[in-house]
Amino acid sequence: MNDSSKNVDRYWKKNIQIVSILMFLWFLASFGFGIIFVNDLDEISFFGFKLGFWFAQQGSIIIFVAIIFIYIKLMKNLDQEFNKDLDD
Repeated sequence: MNDSSKNVDRYWKKNIQIVSILMFLWFLASFGFGIIFVNDLDEISFFGFKLGFWFAQQGSIIIFVAIIFIYIKLMKNLDQEFNKDLDD
C-alpha cells in the first residue's frame, strides 16, 4: 500500500469518525432529549416552556443547523490537514 492510498484511508476514517460523532449528537438531541428524556426535562422551564417540549419542537432543529456548521468547519480543517483542495 503506497503513501497516497494510506492518506486516503486515513482521510476517510477521520471523515466517518466526524460524521458518526455528529450524528450521535443529533440523535441524542432529537430522539433522546425530545422523546426518551422528555419527562425529566419537562421539570425544567425554558423561556416559559417545558424543556422537553422545547427540544421536541425547536431544540433539535437548532442543534441540527449548528451541527451543519460544525461539520463544515471540521471538514475544512480535515481537508487542510490532508492538503485537499476541493475548488479545483
